[in-house]
Amino acid sequence: MLIESQIHGNEPHGTTAVLNLLKTLGGSSQRAQEIREAVTVVVVPQLNADGAALDRRQNDRTWDDVVDDFPDLAGAPTAWKYNTKAEGFDINRDFNPDLDYVPAAGDFPGTSAGTGWYITPEAQTVRDVYRSLEQEFGTVDTFVDLHNQGPCYTGEGPNGEATGEYPTLSISGRFIDDPSAFGDWPKFDYDASRRLNVAVFDALQQRGESPHGAVTLYPQNTNLPGTALGSFGLRGSATILFETTGQTQTAGQKGAGQLTKQVEIGLTAVVDGMTDGTLAGVDAERYESIPERRSIPRD
Repeated sequence: MLIESQIHGNEPHGTTAVLNLLKTLGGSSQRAQEIREAVTVVVVPQLNADGAALDRRQNDRTWDDVVDDFPDLAGAPTAWKYNTKAEGFDINRDFNPDLDYVPAAGDFPGTSAGTGWYITPEAQTVRDVYRSLEQEFGTVDTFVDLHNQGPCYTGEGPNGEATGEYPTLSISGRFIDDPSAFGDWPKFDYDASRRLNVAVFDALQQRGESPHGAVTLYPQNTNLPGTALGSFGLRGSATILFETTGQTQTAGQKGAGQLTKQVEIGLTAVVDGMTDGTLAGVDAERYESIPERRSIPRD
């Protein structure tokens, strides 16, 4: 189980949650020992440390820095996801299912529907960790990516208006429209991802009317093979995206604590399901009945 947090610097709640999880798993309880014997949990917390320090989405890396590392890209169009004002990249568009991919000038500037390039040191780090786990275990069974999202709501009224009901978390296991568009990836297992998401949803629903139970699906029209989730899903990992509502600039201390706890509950459900083998028995089709989130309508 590989967990990554804060690939976007201003999305912090997953980092606190996963460090709390590691503290629990490192404890002396019988359950912690059972989990450690059954599951290898690897964490890359606060991947985008520069973005976190700058309180922004992007990392701190210029296009000139990229060309210095990859001289063959001199003269190539700037990557589509490079922010010229911030002088940084959205790291979560820099992944490729081919872990041996070498950046080629002809692949730039790229598009949102294409794969990434591993031109940021942060994405290279995650790739190298993932590769080492594949070499040791054959397949990385589970990949978890912890994010934050802006305000959204759970449903629509009869005229399409927002209902006023706001979720505190969106989850998803769908990031690829057509796996065959990116080559032959026989280990791709969408049902495994759906089961993973259902297990997390169920664990949070057990909290009843508390804020922790307000969970929706992230929009299911997402097609982002250049994300870590998309690329590692193609390689055979069951994937789940956590998108807690509220970012550094919007969540107060109490709200941040609730969001952090929500992620902890979800992560614990994953390690429990892997430890006990119960994930395999989850009905993947139930994923389709989780309500999908909606964006806040703009005037």
